[in-house]
Amino acid sequence: MRNAKLSKAFLLLLLIFLLVYPFIFTNPFPRHLMIMIFLFGLTGTAWNIIGGYAGQVSLGHSMFFGMGAYTSTLLNEWYNLTPWLGIWTGAIVAVILAVIVGWPCFKLGGHYFAIATICISEVIHIVFLNWEKVGGAVGIYMQIREESLYNLQSISKIPYYYVIFAFLVAAILVTYILERSKVGYYLRAIKAEPDAARSLGVSITRYKMIAMVISAFFTAMAGTFYAQYVLYISPNNALLLMTSFQIALIAILGGTGTLFGPILGAFVLIPISEFSRVYMGGGGRGIDLIVYGALIMVIAAIQPSGLMGIIKGKYNNNELALDKGE
Repeated sequence: MRNAKLSKAFLLLLLIFLLVYPFIFTNPFPRHLMIMIFLFGLTGTAWNIIGGYAGQVSLGHSMFFGMGAYTSTLLNEWYNLTPWLGIWTGAIVAVILAVIVGWPCFKLGGHYFAIATICISEVIHIVFLNWEKVGGAVGIYMQIREESLYNLQSISKIPYYYVIFAFLVAAILVTYILERSKVGYYLRAIKAEPDAARSLGVSITRYKMIAMVISAFFTAMAGTFYAQYVLYISPNNALLLMTSFQIALIAILGGTGTLFGPILGAFVLIPISEFSRVYMGGGGRGIDLIVYGALIMVIAAIQPSGLMGIIKGKYNNNELALDKGE
């Protein structure tokens, strides 16, 4: 009981800290760093729904990220529509793509599914590289519009901070509800014992599709936000295969199948990436990937359940010690 109360108090204090963070750290880089942590925390949380709860390791989530980015950007540039409409449209396009991709690919198991998602993602990447109408390899530079929340453009990083924070909170709440719903129990059963779940009448393809659709929806929202934040998209930043790997690694390091694992993974990995990029420049390119790989190997050797597994292990040990009166 004491540990549970402490955990709730810690989460409350953390929430308050995150809400006032941009007023404590007023320089652009600390704000940018937290925005990127929220952004990839969102993508990691989205990936965790299909990869962590359903057990389907997707390595092609950049296609959903890119669909959100391109759809919202093209609607904004061609038809002058607000990015807020583009967010929903991009998410719907990503959901349709998820159904098209998921229906045949869910017939594949294990690493074959992962390979299939990589192949489809790369095909989409190549198509956009050669599609001149949407900018081709050069990409699209977005217009600088009047500074307003309606246009989702601002000189200050504070509006971006709170928008992506709200998206992340929404994704966490959906995951929390899903985790405790009938669908969540079915997904965990499918991951653990698919044959047993099937024998009990659970439609494996249907529930995996539900997980894929929700995952694609939130990943596309992240892609839309990213496009508005940097005001430039191209196949090499919105549809890059390395983005898919980064999304998956964040969830795996933090702990798949857990509510806060992807957030924890983002808080560890994104600062490494951003600091190596900013402070080491071109000479530091790839350093973050080396550190990523090393961390994954260490965590896999010590605790395959990720960082959340380590935290839960210590939490359970503390509770056991309290029960024994130590």
